[in-house]
Amino acid sequence: MRPGIFALTLIFMTWSQAAPAADFPQVRFETTAGNFVIELDTDRAPLTVANFMQYVNDGYYEGTVFHRIIANFVIQGGGYTIDLAAKPTRDGIPNESGNGLQNRRMTVAMARTNNPHSADSQFYINLADNVDLNPKPTRWGYTVFGRVIEGADVVDEIGYRPTQPKDPFQNYPAAPVIIERTVVLTGAPEQGGG
Repeated sequence: MRPGIFALTLIFMTWSQAAPAADFPQVRFETTAGNFVIELDTDRAPLTVANFMQYVNDGYYEGTVFHRIIANFVIQGGGYTIDLAAKPTRDGIPNESGNGLQNRRMTVAMARTNNPHSADSQFYINLADNVDLNPKPTRWGYTVFGRVIEGADVVDEIGYRPTQPKDPFQNYPAAPVIIERTVVLTGAPEQGGG
């Protein structure tokens, strides 16, 4: 092997084995519509990921539904039971929407009220590139903190299910999609003040 090719191969092998996302938590969502896996960016959204992982570790999302489905926009869940009762949450967290991550297709972001620092447990997955949800110099955006790395077809299928109004929601799926289980696969952050 020529020296130049050997050096290039060595550089490529070193880069590919470095696995830059190795420390990023990955969480599998097992739902009545199928499973998908998200990877969370602890570098760019550390507060948001820590908050989200606390809910995951508490088993909070199990038994909640995707209560808002808008085709070619988002699927949103993580706050309501199958009976559409709001689950109690912790206080909202600081908005990290200026972290450089954008609301692109299959990214995961935090839902919130008009108060930019009100995100708690609810999250959404972008079904399209939703640039209007990104921050602008004049206003806060919605914090992106991860992306779907497996099961995009499941997310798409959920996103195109028929919906109907169901008080208090306008875009509730006709056949509820329930999060049955969340499983931390890799990169779980240290517990206890770390």
